[in-house]
Amino acid sequence: MTLLDEIPETRYLQLAETLAAAIHRGTLPPGSRLPSVRRCAQSHSVSINTVVAAYRQLEDRGLIEARPQSGFYVRATLPALKTASAPSNRVEQPADDVLALIDTVFAAQQNPVFTNLSLACPQTVDFYPGGKLGRMLSSQLRRQPNLIGQYALPPGSLRLRQQIARRSMTLGMLLEPSDITLTHGCMEALQLALRVTTKPGDCVGLESPTYFYLLPLLASLGLKALEIPTDPQHGLSLDALELLLQEKRLNAVIAMPTIQNPLGCTMPLASKKRLARLMNDHQVPLIEDGLYAELQFGSALSPAVKAFDSDGWVLFCSSFTKTLAPDFRIGWVVGGRFSEALRKLKAVSSMSESHLLSETLAMFLEAGGYDHHLRNLRKRYAAQVEEARALIARHFPRGTRATQPAGGFVFWVEFPPGVDTVALFHQLLDEQICLTPGTLYSPSGRYHNGLRLSCCYPFNARYTQALARVGAKACEMSGLPAGIAQGGE
Repeated sequence: MTLLDEIPETRYLQLAETLAAAIHRGTLPPGSRLPSVRRCAQSHSVSINTVVAAYRQLEDRGLIEARPQSGFYVRATLPALKTASAPSNRVEQPADDVLALIDTVFAAQQNPVFTNLSLACPQTVDFYPGGKLGRMLSSQLRRQPNLIGQYALPPGSLRLRQQIARRSMTLGMLLEPSDITLTHGCMEALQLALRVTTKPGDCVGLESPTYFYLLPLLASLGLKALEIPTDPQHGLSLDALELLLQEKRLNAVIAMPTIQNPLGCTMPLASKKRLARLMNDHQVPLIEDGLYAELQFGSALSPAVKAFDSDGWVLFCSSFTKTLAPDFRIGWVVGGRFSEALRKLKAVSSMSESHLLSETLAMFLEAGGYDHHLRNLRKRYAAQVEEARALIARHFPRGTRATQPAGGFVFWVEFPPGVDTVALFHQLLDEQICLTPGTLYSPSGRYHNGLRLSCCYPFNARYTQALARVGAKACEMSGLPAGIAQGGE
């Protein structure tokens, strides 16, 4: 006999309907905590088993969720983002107004008095094991003071490359230390990968929307961009990509198949395999940005596309800046068939990375604390993403949609018609609130009603009030009321 068999059916269903009505009316808004099981039983004069059954019923209906060691909370019932419309298939240089807006946003993001809602850089020390890294750094200097006077020539610290190769197995990659070149963060890894696979005037395929700082990077290298439709749930459109490859319109592709920035989605396993096969069959380089790959929320990590690379046409780039030590600026790239050219280019561009910092990271990875740190970081980001979505459901205008990220700390929001996020950005600057408009994520300046949000900050009153203010301004622009969960679509 199950728990439900022991409870009069009407009693737990009646309680579930009472609570559901409170949720739909907004009496229990998205993100709010339900009364404890014991307190709810006392308030409604029912047994604890009745409350447990009612809460289970609400969970099954997707209205509430249990958070370990915290209780039950009203879920943020944000409508899912629909399939993205197909961008223009024109090859073009990133638009000047988009590049200028990127500079404006980047300058605002550096202002310490602003409340930042979009910068993908955790701003407080509790996101990183800074104390432990500092002690290891001091230990390295005491034991090997000569490190500070040594050059670490490309491909960089063997000890660190050995640890990277070992850890890469969790993403399905079987690498040798010799496959890896250390770089100055992931941005240099991407730049080097572009420089060894393309020449000025070439065309690079980009996800749409894409990481906005790729646009000035392409412009600086004299490269053209072609936007490829990208589904908010399943990632890059492989049908569209295959057609472009058949027409020989692409010289390279940059993509984030795992935890895409800004959508937060991860491509299904079958799609990753097909993507690797397409690039190898057409002999076009894929530059895989795996920056957020270790921040997946699932219990088993989805492998990298590089894991299915049969002939070296996939270059994999990543770094420790989002997970461990931003200021160390230690990244890395697996060059595939371009490895030797990449190492030579690294030598003439920035020569080497700090031997001292590289050895410190290697020591941290060897000590075994990284996996524990990642588990805590994933839990924190998953909780903060849900909290942010709950705030959006409460404060943003009816008709707002958002992605449900599979990891990391960024996701994509699209407002209903009437909200221009470039105008919203400029208005909020006067209130010392900074966000990144959707047009930044497209070479052609699309996504005027789009917005990337970042959840890598402490969720204090300053952050939550700023997010509520964004919602209030968007409601003014659209003429729509706030409260997605209360009003449906």
